[in-house]
Amino acid sequence: MEEPHRGIRAAHTESTVTVYQAYPPEIGLPAAREGRFPGGWKRDRMTWIKPSFLWMMYRCGWGSKAGQETVLAVEISRDGFEWALRHACLSSYVRGVHPDRATWQRQLKHAPARVQWDPERDLHLQPLPYRSLQLGLSGEAVRRYADEWTVSIRDVTPLAHEIHTLVSGGDSDSATRLLPPERAYPAGDEPLAHLLG
Repeated sequence: MEEPHRGIRAAHTESTVTVYQAYPPEIGLPAAREGRFPGGWKRDRMTWIKPSFLWMMYRCGWGSKAGQETVLAVEISRDGFEWALRHACLSSYVRGVHPDRATWQRQLKHAPARVQWDPERDLHLQPLPYRSLQLGLSGEAVRRYADEWTVSIRDVTPLAHEIHTLVSGGDSDSATRLLPPERAYPAGDEPLAHLLG
């Protein structure tokens, strides 16, 4: 089946969806240990969550980039995730989606979440011809994410390293079997209608 040009693919259950972030160990390790973000985690800045494991690997270099050495799988409520989608604005102006650039700028300024669609990645972190969701949270959305939506936090850095070792060694089949089981997320048309630019 052909992938839609823009779509949310994620590991999800009936009540939760898993998103990924990468942090320095002083943030990531306590977060995974305690199941919540520690005091040093900044609530007053935008935080980006990514439902795509391989896009996260592209962004953090398999957990090797400075400040992104600890890769977290954050399981959040679907209610919270869909609240963020409904209250999100596209991170860039799209003619036909927004009436004009000024309207988009006003929406972006006040939206507690923003969406950008970036090329999905393959096992070798090369771009694929379809795009995956990145969701930026700020203000109210950050507080809800940390205090209400988060169900669990797991350190998946060892998994990232294991998959990377297999890919580097040419064993793509074994690497693929270890990937989180992402599939199309059934958000429905309503939460995404204003985000599909």
